[in-house]
Amino acid sequence: MTARAATGGALVAAILLTGCALETTSPPPPARRAETPAPPSGQSGQKSVDPAQVERLKKAMIPLLQVMDKPRSPSQVKVGIMDDPQINAANAGSGEFYVTTGLLQKANDDQLLAVMAHEMAHEDLGHVAKAQALGTGLGIGAVILDQIIPGAGRVAPIAGALISRSYSRSEEYAADRHGVELLQRMGRSRDVMINTLTWLMDSEGSGGGGGFLSTHPATGNRIEELRRL
Repeated sequence: MTARAATGGALVAAILLTGCALETTSPPPPARRAETPAPPSGQSGQKSVDPAQVERLKKAMIPLLQVMDKPRSPSQVKVGIMDDPQINAANAGSGEFYVTTGLLQKANDDQLLAVMAHEMAHEDLGHVAKAQALGTGLGIGAVILDQIIPGAGRVAPIAGALISRSYSRSEEYAADRHGVELLQRMGRSRDVMINTLTWLMDSEGSGGGGGFLSTHPATGNRIEELRRL
């Protein structure tokens, strides 16, 4: 997808994506739409992303890109940061990913790594192909890893909320397993993923708040599957 320049004011986006999901045995719910209106004219409403958070994201993603079955260079990847306090992440295919400010602020380095391993596993396995045409693309002001922006620490996050569709149960289990494989290729243990899923359950409870577990609260089953690997 082609990056396009933001034209003043907060960049408002409602992104239709294949969201990261932790599937229950019930059928996936329909996509949920959430949109944040643009601020009034003359009020930018923008705040830049902490450069330290950008570096954390790069530190997690660049090694993962190198160990994928279909490796990508950072110049082939775009990452948008959504100005959203909920813990969430998603990918739109073709090397385009989204994370929330809530994930960056609340996750430690291992938790951020595991969430991104799960998302990149979906892409590596081709789970996003059916949704590629649904994404709206990233504005230049939100791109982190694309080399088009040197010194991306001054990036302003996208205002709005993720619109996500659930993966199938089999896709979620496959992404869990492949996410662990990616971590192991980096020399990390499967416990990084298991501990992150446990943290997500503790942080989000039943998952009713609209974040990473919003439609997939039965994460305990996923943890047990990973323990059997």
